[in-house]
Amino acid sequence: MALAHEVAFEVNLIEDDGGLAGWAPVGTRTALSAHAERDTAMLISGAVSAAEPNERIRRSSGRYIVASRRADEEDGLRRAVPAGALVPRVTYRVVGWVSVQGQGDGRHHAVRVGLRVDGDGGDDERGSWLDCGAARVEVGGGWAEINGAFRLRASPRVAAVHVHGAPAGVDVKVMDLQVYATDRKARLTQLKEQTDKVRKRDVILKLGGGATMVGASIRVAQLENRFPFGSCINKTAIRNPKFVDFFCDNFDWAVFENELKWYSTEPQRGQINYRDADELLDFCHRYGKSARGHCIFWAVDGDVQQWVKDLGRDDLAAAVQGRLHGLLSRYAGRFRHYDVNNEMLHGRFYRDRLGDGVAPLMFREAARLDPAARLFVNDYNVLRGNDPNATPEKYVELVDALRRGGAAVGGIGVQGHMDSPVAGQVIRAALDKLAAAGGAPIWITELDVSEPDVGLRADDLEVVLREAYAHPAVEGVVLWGFMEGQMWRRDAYLVDADGTVNEAGQRFLQLQREWRSDARGIVDGDGRFKFRGFHGTYVAQVTTATGKMLKTFTVEKGDNSLELDLDIEI
Repeated sequence: MALAHEVAFEVNLIEDDGGLAGWAPVGTRTALSAHAERDTAMLISGAVSAAEPNERIRRSSGRYIVASRRADEEDGLRRAVPAGALVPRVTYRVVGWVSVQGQGDGRHHAVRVGLRVDGDGGDDERGSWLDCGAARVEVGGGWAEINGAFRLRASPRVAAVHVHGAPAGVDVKVMDLQVYATDRKARLTQLKEQTDKVRKRDVILKLGGGATMVGASIRVAQLENRFPFGSCINKTAIRNPKFVDFFCDNFDWAVFENELKWYSTEPQRGQINYRDADELLDFCHRYGKSARGHCIFWAVDGDVQQWVKDLGRDDLAAAVQGRLHGLLSRYAGRFRHYDVNNEMLHGRFYRDRLGDGVAPLMFREAARLDPAARLFVNDYNVLRGNDPNATPEKYVELVDALRRGGAAVGGIGVQGHMDSPVAGQVIRAALDKLAAAGGAPIWITELDVSEPDVGLRADDLEVVLREAYAHPAVEGVVLWGFMEGQMWRRDAYLVDADGTVNEAGQRFLQLQREWRSDARGIVDGDGRFKFRGFHGTYVAQVTTATGKMLKTFTVEKGDNSLELDLDIEI
């Protein structure tokens, strides 16, 4: 990490007076003009002080730039970043507001913000392109938020922020665009404070035994944290003793990588085989691990087996019912979660062929066949701020539509396949919006962070985990694997192929240790011992002159101090 004095934290690197100065058109026909609106108040995810852990509402400037007469989707506007302002290995946020006006196909358009580095500054400039965020903007629907991030591996000669993306003929508007370095140290301090409020509770242990307890020594050790961590497993990985050891020591939940998917259990029509899924489920039962059912259906066309695609409407409807009854009846009570129709923000296979009502039907039938299971939506890119098809707002709209159709949506799954960099405030903003979706709990269901530099990978992984752990709506985190050679994505592993725990894995283990309580002290004159601990199960060891006694207890979530009577007899 660069030295702090080299970085201008929380300072807008492209700040101006809202006029055209510093802005340039992109495209041979593009024209720029400056405008202003009055009484424009909105939520700005901009730079906040270290003392303010949350985003704040403040009045926007009302000044914006319009790029008109655009002839291509790549046309728009750009603004140079001052030379020397960008420092390698630092995470920068890009925030602001965009809008569209004019003609164009469709009611919504994608507007994108990116950083061009080391180009020559002309319309045909070359150089590297970094995606810095995207928004799905409704035509005539006001302003949409851009909230993204980037990180550089080397100091650029020149760099410029570009805004583009809507079809030709559609005007793009930009308001209050900001680029600034995030202060990692300040953010982690905020998250530790939030974690203390969200995941811990004051506890008062009242020890029986009268005067013999006064002055006794006591140690309180946490046995289990209420916040679960899990990992993806597969039939190859569970035959690797080093994988099994790390998994069993550090995870509470499992999800099967492919073995429960429809294309795995019925690759050809009528040839149903649950052998691999049974093996993995038996493995989970043997080691006392809860399991997520991933997934009943997959909405993306490319992940549907060919024989299903070849079915007519009536046969497809019957096959859907057969899949539901076959899977849910066989495993009733054995999977605590199900991803019902995976990635509906990115695919519509079943809805396009059977109508929008099929998605809530899947949830209703799953709930009927296995009432104990919690039923999830599950999708990717929701936390990243770079996919206009997967904004938190669109995800909330999907959940609301499913519920109107009678679906018992019991959880919101956000996959968490992250590329570097990871900006905590971007994640937090998305989680806040999802938390408003009817109070459904959120799980990070498929977390991996792909970054070749294992030190940066450790930093990025820590950001995601701390943001999740500090958010009250998040109830669990499941990694999409952890071992080299046993993962879908490259440069994301925590454990090398030979079993060595690398820097990213060590960071994960360090956080797990940090989030477990261990308190020691002396019983006071009233026979009490006070401590503040994470939610979970504990054992108390009380030692007096006459012996030792162990007692287990549980700390549940609560706003007030928890007082527990421990009947100790030595």
